[in-house]
Amino acid sequence: MFQDLLNRLLSPAKVTLADEDARLALCALLVRVARSDHNYSEEEKDRIDRINQSRYGLDMGGAILLREEAEAMEAEAPDTVRFTRAIKDAVRYEDRTAVIEALWMVALADGHRDDSEDTLLRLSSSLLGVNDRDSALARQRAEAAL
Repeated sequence: MFQDLLNRLLSPAKVTLADEDARLALCALLVRVARSDHNYSEEEKDRIDRINQSRYGLDMGGAILLREEAEAMEAEAPDTVRFTRAIKDAVRYEDRTAVIEALWMVALADGHRDDSEDTLLRLSSSLLGVNDRDSALARQRAEAAL
């Protein structure tokens, strides 16, 4: 179902994603962070849904549908390195820093920082091309919002 989008993301040529495809790819990355500690909690799902609502102006039903589609895509997506690098090529820098902030909000949704989530966040930030300063500021904004 998502193979066409994954093939475009992973093709050697740079691609420009349609808004709907970019939403799905970025939400799949949120799901990947939430699943990284092997405890995909209801709090994390709720946080992803609320991020989707505010970021994309969706109602709750639309946000849940986007998350469910992203869950399926994340399960089919290859390793984080190739997947995240592909997103980097398709998404503007400002949007990528906002993604890092959203990733932190998901990682912190269950009330504690997990080493596996921290590791994936550092890797994702680097692969998305977000510099250390902007990544730290994004984490601080996420912590303040909680």
